[in-house]
Amino acid sequence: MKQVPDTATLIRLQPGAKQIETQGIKWVINPYDEFALEEGLRLKERWGGEVVLVALGPARVEEAIRQGLAMGADRAVHVLTNDAVELDVWLVAQALARVCREEGYDLILTGKQAVDDDQAQVGPLVAVALGLPQVTVVVQLAIDAESRRLRAERELEGAIEVVEAPLPAVVTAQRGLNEPRYPTLPNIMKAKRKEVRTVAWESLGLEAAPLVRIESLSLPPARPAAKILTGDPEEAARELARLLREEAHVI
Repeated sequence: MKQVPDTATLIRLQPGAKQIETQGIKWVINPYDEFALEEGLRLKERWGGEVVLVALGPARVEEAIRQGLAMGADRAVHVLTNDAVELDVWLVAQALARVCREEGYDLILTGKQAVDDDQAQVGPLVAVALGLPQVTVVVQLAIDAESRRLRAERELEGAIEVVEAPLPAVVTAQRGLNEPRYPTLPNIMKAKRKEVRTVAWESLGLEAAPLVRIESLSLPPARPAAKILTGDPEEAARELARLLREEAHVI
């Protein structure tokens, strides 16, 4: 589970433009990870077992962890990082995979992507690190506990592909898989007492340099002011066609 800036947050850049300014941001659980968590909770309600959250990031991530616990997860593991740690998706996936090995698993669920960087790589790379089959962008999931197999429907450019795979496996959740529940007040209170195991990044022994580095960030250019066409509808239509052809170059 990843903590990300709310998509309605105004993004500012730090001096040097390699990171965003994190002060004053509203942080939330990555929406696609909420689908993954909800699916885990539903599978637990049907088959039993335990739902364990694994999150990586600085101390502020505990807020998102507590929200996930309030939704119904049993406990959590927080891989604690600091600003001195330079990360890319491969190192993040390696760290999460090590925690998963320690914890044990029957099924690993993640969001299909994070809405901050939109790389959509961590889930698949966790599967690679653990040598597991993976099914991505899943919109429907069924588990056969006796045969220890899953059947998933995944969305591919408007079409649905049906995939079967043995467990354990990694599944990444797409919008439409379910409707995440809201934490109830009693569960919010219970979440304060649930276990969150903290794992220091340094204790994982991942000393490799990141394979990908951000050299610079820049904000998109400001949008030009909108043009309002007034007057006779026929004349306005001709002017609109001219603007679309000569300025917007879309016709």
